[in-house]
Amino acid sequence: MTVTRREIVAVLTRYLGAHPGRAADAVMLAQALDREQDLASRETLPLHVITSAVAIDGSGRVLMIRHSAQDRWLLPGGHVEPSDDSLCDAALRELEAGTGVPRAEVVVPAEAVPVDIEVHEIPADPARGVPSHQHADFRFAFRTLHARITPQAGSLAWRDPAGLLTDRLVRGIAAILSSTPPRVAQGESTNES
Repeated sequence: MTVTRREIVAVLTRYLGAHPGRAADAVMLAQALDREQDLASRETLPLHVITSAVAIDGSGRVLMIRHSAQDRWLLPGGHVEPSDDSLCDAALRELEAGTGVPRAEVVVPAEAVPVDIEVHEIPADPARGVPSHQHADFRFAFRTLHARITPQAGSLAWRDPAGLLTDRLVRGIAAILSSTPPRVAQGESTNES
């Protein structure tokens, strides 16, 4: 099964229902959906959909990946693949592929509504023949079952949400943390990596 335009519209509709004040942020995505292109394909330009995982541990930290080419900390994520059953499934696949956190170690909400959707510019990459374009990043939040997941030194770290990409994402994570009590299993460390 692949992620369809219909699913992207449904997830965007649920997101805007949960966050009605963010409609202006999704205008470019809505316009792209009006063109009826396959936004799940990385080949679709000037905009296509990607997903990211906001993995939150028992002490409220978020798992981040050090992106060497951009020299900054990012959420685990990437392009939607034809084998993905849903946008949420794509985020879970990217979490596992990028960090080693297995799906069985995260709590997936019953209704997968992104904590944030951000459209951002991707610069051209002449070496790969990729023109500048935009990514509509559907960011899904998951609670990890065990904070003992040990990221590879240097490339992954559990980080305080205050150091994340946008204030809006930080507020979304704060809302999740206030509605779901943190669960730190007995004997687990809450020190930041």
